[in-house]
Amino acid sequence: MRLPPFQTLLDAHGRDVHRFLIASVGATDADDCYQETWLAALRAYPRLHDASNLKSWIFTVAHRKAIDHVRARRRAPVAVGGEPPEPSPAPAAPGGAGLGDDDLWARVRELPPKQRTAVALRYVADAGYDEISAVMGTSEDAARRNVHEALKRLRTEYRR
Repeated sequence: MRLPPFQTLLDAHGRDVHRFLIASVGATDADDCYQETWLAALRAYPRLHDASNLKSWIFTVAHRKAIDHVRARRRAPVAVGGEPPEPSPAPAAPGGAGLGDDDLWARVRELPPKQRTAVALRYVADAGYDEISAVMGTSEDAARRNVHEALKRLRTEYRR
């Protein structure tokens, strides 16, 4: 199958890739990961031989860029002037109300990497378990399990 123009790929999946990255690394860092994703994809695109599953391919690139970003952030030194700042307490939901979208996605970003990626692909990119397994390099059963365990953990934390 012949590759479409790169712009067609960007137009078809750009928004979903950006939303996936926001869910994976947060709104602040998503733009940098988004640019890195598309630059890496542009460099690799001429070497692709099969256009049958470009959506999974671009999400695999985005997934790897998100992992690279999280790893780099863990290694980066944090500058502190004088006394280290006090950790801020987690904001409580007012009057026992449910989490807002921002709070929920912040909790998603705290999930283990495989669970975080599986949930983001499932609910942000509307990916099926076959696509999730292709992006993550796992079986469909493992993809289902990652989504299940993530939702179970989020429900438990939501009830606190």
